[in-house]
Amino acid sequence: MPLELVNSKVVKSVLAPNQNVLARRGSMLYYTGDVRFVPHSMGGAAGAMPGMGGVAGMAGRMMAGEHVAMMAAEGQGEVFYGHAGLYVEVIHLDGSSMLTVEADRLLVHDGYLQSSIVALTSQGGVRGAVRGAMTGQGLFTTQLTGQGSVAVLSHGGATPLQVGPNNPMVVVDPQAYVCHIGNINVDISANVGWRDAVGKGSGEAIQLKMTGMGTVWVQASEQKF
Repeated sequence: MPLELVNSKVVKSVLAPNQNVLARRGSMLYYTGDVRFVPHSMGGAAGAMPGMGGVAGMAGRMMAGEHVAMMAAEGQGEVFYGHAGLYVEVIHLDGSSMLTVEADRLLVHDGYLQSSIVALTSQGGVRGAVRGAMTGQGLFTTQLTGQGSVAVLSHGGATPLQVGPNNPMVVVDPQAYVCHIGNINVDISANVGWRDAVGKGSGEAIQLKMTGMGTVWVQASEQKF
């Protein structure tokens, strides 16, 4: 059963036998019924191999940083989730689109969705990776595919913006970015001058340029968590 918003900061999951949901560890608020919670490790979130150094070692450490500890809820009943009073947005995947989101924005999702951690370097080579590190978005991000529901977190609520023929490019502040779905290309643009270096710039020197076809969610704040 799809995730259901109880209010702007709480989401409900209805569990049935042979089904489970994965949630940020510690985000369970309360539940009813016969429910069990077990630790869960997202695939592909392991760090670098022992002895790995240089760029590969740095990438491994950043990849491990993308990981957020998760727990699985199993059994039969209703489980209610929330985190730190943050706003919650429920996004439904129809099986034909992929959701790209930073792990720390994930609250809960259906357990049968497939998750993976991918490198932002695939969207711009080494220069793109360097720009990614500058924005604070990191080198890696999380992708979810399949048919089901995902609940994401935001400061002050998230606004969906359409990218397509009417808006061929949507430019987003990296700190306000929450997630995106669809066939969207992300170009990280850095325009850092002397005034930015001494703290007298506009504060908008680094931007995410979104093109293609899909939807991007932007939070009503530049605060990270």
